[in-house]
Amino acid sequence: MGNILNYTFQHLYIVLIACILAAIIGVMLGVVAYWVKYVDSIILSIADVIQTIPSLALLAILMLIFGLGNTTLIAGLVLYSLLPIIRNTYTGMQAISPYIKEAAIGMGMSRWQRLFKVELPLAFPMIFSGIKIAIVTAIGISVIGVLIGAGGLGYPIYRGIQSNNVELILSGAIPVVILALLFDFVMTRIEVKIYKGKK
Repeated sequence: MGNILNYTFQHLYIVLIACILAAIIGVMLGVVAYWVKYVDSIILSIADVIQTIPSLALLAILMLIFGLGNTTLIAGLVLYSLLPIIRNTYTGMQAISPYIKEAAIGMGMSRWQRLFKVELPLAFPMIFSGIKIAIVTAIGISVIGVLIGAGGLGYPIYRGIQSNNVELILSGAIPVVILALLFDFVMTRIEVKIYKGKK
């Protein structure tokens, strides 16, 4: 039981670090895509391409750069988490009414003031939705990190497969499912409250 708790905390640590980094990078790229004409299609296309690379192949490529361990898994999860965050940031900001933007300009706000005081707050519900998708997806993907020497709940699953031990497999698989469902449930409830608060 103690080992499973350790693996669970390792799993959460890896996922949360990766998703925090992805959220920072993803929102910044989403803003750049929103601000700079013609760059949006390039940024979204690159994020789309990364998403199509099989996870094991991506981790193998990153392993050549970062070596074995958690760093490689975190880098892979960051890349996989970018698409929903970039897309939702870009879409959320694009969906803001032109009248609101014009009113902000009429009040004399600079581009940065409009970004932080108007556009990002209004787009936040959509951005939060993208972060939720990224976290829930990362919880599942990070299981394969065991193949590149990373920690987490992939270890008992892999050991269970190797030894044909169903109990050991379930001891890792069940917490992964619970974590994914728990984060999805809690973040969906928060998301609903955020949307209600914006109305």
